[in-house]
Amino acid sequence: MESLERVLMEQPFFTPLDSAHRAALTRYAEPAQFPPGAYLLHENAPEDRFYLLQQGRLALQVHVPGCGARRVQTLQPGEIVGLSWLIRPYRSSYDAQAFEPIRAIAFDAARLRALCGADHDFGYELMQCFMPVLLQRLQAARLQLLDVYGTLL
Repeated sequence: MESLERVLMEQPFFTPLDSAHRAALTRYAEPAQFPPGAYLLHENAPEDRFYLLQQGRLALQVHVPGCGARRVQTLQPGEIVGLSWLIRPYRSSYDAQAFEPIRAIAFDAARLRALCGADHDFGYELMQCFMPVLLQRLQAARLQLLDVYGTLL
């Protein structure tokens, strides 16, 4: 199996990080695997980890009262699972459920938040990695709302 440092060095998601900051990120990373049907995150639960998908697909879902879970997005290898670790109160905004066997890299969010506070350059570079994902998911949610409510406007 490849070393985590090598995987992170080659991962396009972390391109904004310099090699020293990628090495620091590696200290808080470990391999993770999940079977189909497993939950990586639960809506409203503390988000103490985030994941970089390496293999498999999963659904981001929200609970709709009276309707159950509704899929809002499907994530593929190379994508990040878990963004709420960045923002207080650090609780997940959705469920993340595996469709297929998942192989991922899990990151210790609490320790990374502490590192961001201690090393602002690292924190800034890490935010440069996550902001495009946040904006893309916000845009996807906006388009879904337009699709649902567009005829009412």
